[in-house]
Amino acid sequence: MENLMILPAVEPKRFSWLNEYATDAEVITELPQREKKTLPFIEANTKAVELSHLKNECIVPVFSKDNELTISHPAFIETVAEAVSTFYNGEAIEMPEIRVSHIIKGRIPEAIHKPANQLLESDKTIYYERMMFCIEVPTIYETVEGNKLTLTVGGVRAYNHMNLYSKKSVERFKIFVGFKNLVCCNLCVSSDGFVEQLEVSNTSDLYLRTLEMLNRYNPAKHLHLMQTLGNTSMTEHQFCQILGKMRLYQALPQKIQRNIPRLLITDTQINAVAKAYISDDNFGSYGSDIDMWKFYNLLTGANKSSYIDSFLDRSFNATEVAQGINAALHGDDRYSWFID
Repeated sequence: MENLMILPAVEPKRFSWLNEYATDAEVITELPQREKKTLPFIEANTKAVELSHLKNECIVPVFSKDNELTISHPAFIETVAEAVSTFYNGEAIEMPEIRVSHIIKGRIPEAIHKPANQLLESDKTIYYERMMFCIEVPTIYETVEGNKLTLTVGGVRAYNHMNLYSKKSVERFKIFVGFKNLVCCNLCVSSDGFVEQLEVSNTSDLYLRTLEMLNRYNPAKHLHLMQTLGNTSMTEHQFCQILGKMRLYQALPQKIQRNIPRLLITDTQINAVAKAYISDDNFGSYGSDIDMWKFYNLLTGANKSSYIDSFLDRSFNATEVAQGINAALHGDDRYSWFID
């Protein structure tokens, strides 16, 4: 990438997060032995693809009014990857794990009048309306409640959130940095590691904004907050009451919902949480108390059924809900509606 300005303050501050929260967190410089990955970080209707497929076999959409190119999915991935490589210089960085959905099919002009059953592969064009990727930094990790978490950076691109029928304008992305639970590949996202409405017009701006997010993110504080979840448990009765209130929340009038902290999880996902509570090998607790770390992972596990364009918002909301209910169990009022 050419003509990019690198923030000079980023590299010296790379370990500034080792502050009062860092008693149980450290940066490991030796590559840990990796667990075999068997689960995707998102399921829904997505499929895994390689970066080469996006670069060599997919077209790039344009703004129809002036035929200006959008920032392509590969350019998005490579720009964030370069920012990760710059910021975490010296760490091991894995290749992006990419998942896509909502394929858009087309034809080259020469094949416009061909019957569908006579189309050659060279006659067809495709691109994906929605794409999400994750880049792991396996040398930065910690263990929480027996689960190894590795630092992970990624992003979401959803063309359905843009108006491609207009002239070229700023383009919308979502980027995040957080931790992936290697036991289940659930993603843990906090407020300072999530940019839900990133608007840029070129890859240079995208690169700088990614560096800004990485510089702002405090992984030790994030780990500390997750570690505290394991210190609080709730009874099965309280768990069932919370699930019931979650179901009730979906049916509340808007004027009542506005007075309660937001809940983005769907009814189907609430059902998945209930099922996992009974049968999940890692976080199920049927017949006994459940700690808030397990509850949090039941929420993030259910979120894997979300579509790409809503996944990160719900992932962050799962963090809000778990920490809010954890505080409510200690007497805080904000999320008390869910346990009263």
